[in-house]
Amino acid sequence: MIIMIITSLENDKIKKLKKLKQKKYREQTNTYLIEGKHLIKEAYQANCLDLLILVEDTDLKLDVDTLYVTKEIMKVLSDVETPPSIMGVCHKKEIESAHEKLLLLDSIQDPGNLGTIIRSAVAFGIDKIYIGNNSVDVYNPKTIRSSQGMIFKVNIEQTNLLELIPKLKKSGHSIIGTKVDGGNSLKTFEIPKKFAIIMGNEANGVSEKIFNLCDKYLYIDMNNTCESLNVAVATSIILYEFSK
Repeated sequence: MIIMIITSLENDKIKKLKKLKQKKYREQTNTYLIEGKHLIKEAYQANCLDLLILVEDTDLKLDVDTLYVTKEIMKVLSDVETPPSIMGVCHKKEIESAHEKLLLLDSIQDPGNLGTIIRSAVAFGIDKIYIGNNSVDVYNPKTIRSSQGMIFKVNIEQTNLLELIPKLKKSGHSIIGTKVDGGNSLKTFEIPKKFAIIMGNEANGVSEKIFNLCDKYLYIDMNNTCESLNVAVATSIILYEFSK
């Protein structure tokens, strides 16, 4: 285990770590920052943690390279107003092939929604999440925090959904979208063995081209006084019903 203590903001290693706050650099290096003891422990258990970053005099013993820094440096690296005493660098989880129970996300823009959806996907047994290229970055700090560490427990791939869906159809997956008029009630929906549920943008839903590729449509029964649900809430309800 390597232990280093850094006090200068001009240190090359700190400059490189700071760059991980940018999506571009996260994609170039296939690494990203996480903050807080809970996420660190989840990442460590998932064998995703490459580097532990601690404020001086902070005690957390893990079998991983450790970097000690000042509170000033931690404030620069952190994404939150009150910086934690513990951060880390993780590598992106190795992508596995598709499974039977899939979730496709089209143009999700809010990192909090995405994190919540990831959390629900793990809770209700989704094998893999495909996120459209026009969605928010999976490794956005707010997404990671909202997932509560579940980002380490599910297979996630960012891809072109228009190219993916025909391949899923060939592999026997039923492509399922949501549709208030002309869809089937979630209460009575017949769940196929292999499926890919598509959820869309917070304001506009699933894009027309992707929507038209669906094999089946469903809707969530609810009180008429409520016009719509938040996408993370709606996804959680659907996944819960499918898990039953």
